[in-house]
Amino acid sequence: MTKRLFKALLTSAVLGLGATTVVQAQATECIAPANPGGGWDFTCRQIGKIMFDIGAVDKPVQVTNMAGAGGGLAFGHVVAERGTDEDLIIAASSATSTRLAQNAYAGMTADQVRFVGAIGADPGVIVVAADSPYQSLNDLVDAIKAEPGKLAFAGGSAVGGFDHLKPLMILQRAGITDVSAVKYIGVDGGADAITQTVGGFTQAMSGDMSEIVGFLKSGDVRALAVLTDARVPGFEDIPTAKEQGIDVVAVNWRGLYVPKDISDEAFNKWADRLQQVADSPEWAAAMAANGLAPFTKVGGDFQSYVDGVVAEVRTLSKEIGVIQ
Repeated sequence: MTKRLFKALLTSAVLGLGATTVVQAQATECIAPANPGGGWDFTCRQIGKIMFDIGAVDKPVQVTNMAGAGGGLAFGHVVAERGTDEDLIIAASSATSTRLAQNAYAGMTADQVRFVGAIGADPGVIVVAADSPYQSLNDLVDAIKAEPGKLAFAGGSAVGGFDHLKPLMILQRAGITDVSAVKYIGVDGGADAITQTVGGFTQAMSGDMSEIVGFLKSGDVRALAVLTDARVPGFEDIPTAKEQGIDVVAVNWRGLYVPKDISDEAFNKWADRLQQVADSPEWAAAMAANGLAPFTKVGGDFQSYVDGVVAEVRTLSKEIGVIQ
């Protein structure tokens, strides 16, 4: 998307919201940067509802859907119009930090907001076909080290997307310097990526846990690693990459950011509210019902995590030619 088109869309959105912004200025609000349904809408509605139900906020959280530019329209609106709004939270995920790292939001950067926390995630995974000769993540890495251009990964995101970047993070941490030599085939979703791998067209699949559960149960694939700090409840037989000596955590986290210029007191208040949700049985039930794993990083700890991810994604994206 060009900067001119992006700015035109943002101006249109701001004008369209003008009549309601004044009325809602004092309301507790969560912007979902997408249409109803899907991950960002789920984040706003579930977290907002639970915050009210457990008494973390004293009035219901109003959800505003603001689709456009893969989250960029909402990001631009917050930066341009709501920079000091202490009653505003915005749904975010790994896609947010990836797009910011790759300059997909027309020159806007991650430091124009404050990332307040993530409290759940769809864990990243690396899987192979059931009959694959690779029995561990290190087996696969060693084979790629020996012949970097021979083995290929499939994933449900485009080249440069998060499914592409996950194996590159692993290989880079394992000592492979030229990750651009590693082949990746982007297809339309995780199921197609698994089909490519089971059919022998690629040697491994990079995706999320939610995409592979059915294929694990049917015995079509084996998971070599889950990319979390600890093994995922319900899938304790799948080792983490960290256990295998490769320090990579790559998850599709579900969380929030807030406007940059709110006070530290307001930032900490939102961090505390989000922590209360993370600790609640209501959130545990919501995660179980929606296939999410525990992933709690709140406040300054999460901001540091996002800063590190943005820097790493930017470097990798330059190495593979996604950005200059």
